[in-house]
Amino acid sequence: MIKNRLLSIYCAMLFALCASAGFSETETLSGSIHGRMTDSETGAPLAGGHVVCAGTGFGSVTDENGRYEISRLPVGSYTIRMSYIGYETRFVTDVIVKSKRMAFADGALSPSAIKGQSVEVTAGYFTREDSRSASTVRFDYEEIRRAPGAAGDVSRILMSLPSVAKVNDQSNGLIVRGGNPVENAFFIDGIEVPNINHFPDQASSSGPIGMINVDLIKDVAFSSGAFPSVYGDRMSSVMDISLRDGNRREFDAQLDLNFAGFGGVAEGPLAGGRGSWLVSARRSYLDFVVKVFDVGSTVAPRYGDGQAKLTIDLNRNHSVSLIGFWGDDHNAPDRETGEENDMQVYGRQDIATGTLGLTWRALWGKDAVSRTSVSHTGWSFNEDWYETSTGLYQIRNRSLEGTTVFRNVNHVRLADGLSLEFGADVKSLVSDYDNGYQGTTNALGDTVLPVRFDTRLSGFKFGIFANAIIRPVQGLTVEAGLRADRFTANQSRTVSPRASVSVALSEKTTMKAAAGMFLQNLPTLLLAQNASLRRAGDPRSIHAVLGLERMVTENTRLTVEVYRKDYSRLPADPGQSGFNVIDSEPSALTGILSDKGRAESHGIEITIQKKLSSKVYGLASATWFSARYRGADGTWRNREYDNRLMFSAEGGYKPNRSWEFSLRWIFAGGVPYTPLDLQSSKRLHRAVLDESRINDVRYPDYHSMNVRFDRRFNFRSSNLIFYLSVWNVYNHKNVAQYFWNDKEQKQDVIYQWLILPVFGLEYEF
Repeated sequence: MIKNRLLSIYCAMLFALCASAGFSETETLSGSIHGRMTDSETGAPLAGGHVVCAGTGFGSVTDENGRYEISRLPVGSYTIRMSYIGYETRFVTDVIVKSKRMAFADGALSPSAIKGQSVEVTAGYFTREDSRSASTVRFDYEEIRRAPGAAGDVSRILMSLPSVAKVNDQSNGLIVRGGNPVENAFFIDGIEVPNINHFPDQASSSGPIGMINVDLIKDVAFSSGAFPSVYGDRMSSVMDISLRDGNRREFDAQLDLNFAGFGGVAEGPLAGGRGSWLVSARRSYLDFVVKVFDVGSTVAPRYGDGQAKLTIDLNRNHSVSLIGFWGDDHNAPDRETGEENDMQVYGRQDIATGTLGLTWRALWGKDAVSRTSVSHTGWSFNEDWYETSTGLYQIRNRSLEGTTVFRNVNHVRLADGLSLEFGADVKSLVSDYDNGYQGTTNALGDTVLPVRFDTRLSGFKFGIFANAIIRPVQGLTVEAGLRADRFTANQSRTVSPRASVSVALSEKTTMKAAAGMFLQNLPTLLLAQNASLRRAGDPRSIHAVLGLERMVTENTRLTVEVYRKDYSRLPADPGQSGFNVIDSEPSALTGILSDKGRAESHGIEITIQKKLSSKVYGLASATWFSARYRGADGTWRNREYDNRLMFSAEGGYKPNRSWEFSLRWIFAGGVPYTPLDLQSSKRLHRAVLDESRINDVRYPDYHSMNVRFDRRFNFRSSNLIFYLSVWNVYNHKNVAQYFWNDKEQKQDVIYQWLILPVFGLEYEF
């Protein structure tokens, strides 16, 4: 098999790179840690704060700008302890000091309800901002970089969370609490980016591999439900990614070779130390391998990306930053490649995407901060697809989509225990579609006439929001928010109330509850091809969450959450009345569609997480949930991503400064699917589903283990990191899909990834 030949080549490359990494190290090397201490609510600098490397005698004090520096630290991994009178102490873990390099560790400290000049309140390794709302978790850069099975993909690290369903190894799509990838929002430094993946699924948020270079990320906050009113137009989750600034002291560079491709990162200060710059560029290399080794008829995909951030300090209280992201994807499998690799379609795919955003951050005194941004995102899809079994032309896609966004968010501390967030966002959308679907039969074997739509869709989205944060007494936090939105393309007007409460039952135990209404406009691709959807209401989801959080130790947290989500006004197709339009495979939507679809999900999630305090870290979770939908026929059925039961365990061990070992094991119940009607499939020479058994049977249960080791080499003026991760280490055959093999006239199976080695090299100089 061609896939096996590629794997052999990949392993040979891996062996050669591993052998080349065996250099001797230089001993007694050192680096430094730099950072900034700020108020978590307003971003105001905290001068005179204490910063200590826990367990050592190294420390520093912040200056008038909240900045600090700890120099001449021996290379290794440190935990930073930040304290300031009147604020909760903050621990920052996994700060890696490298030879002749500057490590960065910023700390946003939360004001304490306990006042007093001699009282210090310790929040441990999980601060209030980490869990301000229910269903929110935060990951730092090092936790993302080293996660086994993630390959530097920020979305894949979330697969170990109980709120994210397990679907397919080949996709990083986030299925959050019974939802769909279309329901997720992504923000990067406050700039909304619709999709952060290469080869993105149009009108969705998923893809096969992430586009954001993890080496540019400072931290990630992920909310799986009941998020505040500052976020709108999404029904399931919000991922908020913060990028780090470039090095403000010296020029640094890094070369990379890993799963995503080869490339590098460069960074340095602006003249006069008034800011910094940071750039990254990468390109895939699999197409080079295929060409050099002449691997049969395989046509490898080709992709590249570039990212940059420029930060300029206007003065002590005002700064501007410019960020840019660019991706370029190409794929052109021929029919022979499609047949040998069990692909249902073959053809040509060219996708380009780019985002450019400018943000002004202003600190107004010590109690108010605002962030105002303007951004533009553009997409270009140029695709032609043919059916592999027949060679017939199926889909033409010529899409140009553009979104320009103005967004303003303000945070004001009105008094001790009372803060207000408010702001607005305005989006201008322009989409041009010249798309077509050829005449064929649908999933049920019914004849579908050719469809062609040449449509230009434009409109504006307006949103205003406010959120009050009240802490009337120690241990009690109440949030109440309201959001109003309007979309001119379908003349919708919506109002979304939201609220949450957090009550400290004891020093170590907190109860949380949250509820709210979340509305989302349908993707412009659906609105453009079916006018009836423009007259339908916006899909709506109502969230309710109740949770209990227990600090087992200062570095270990146990959380239990129960939730319920009720969907209404989902699109429904009377022509295929038993299917969920949102979850189904893309196809031409003809006829009159209604907004009578419904869905609901509910479940219980248990998570225990241990931060790295000495040598061991880990996260284990378990969940049971149910997700159902009701189509146009009024019958309730299992939703396509309904795993029911999931369990994951992930952890690692760092015996010393040079080595690290980690693993992740995931078990998930099989998701529902609709079996094939074998006789009709044989007669029509394509897959035909059994209408009487829609989502009535399940794939086999999924389970897989990923293992990884990291090895660090420190030289006098450079550093080398080598890692090897093996996915599905015991080579379990997890079923991805059953399909109709027309060539052999039988039902066949496509498996998810079998055993797969993933390596990476990072050379810093």
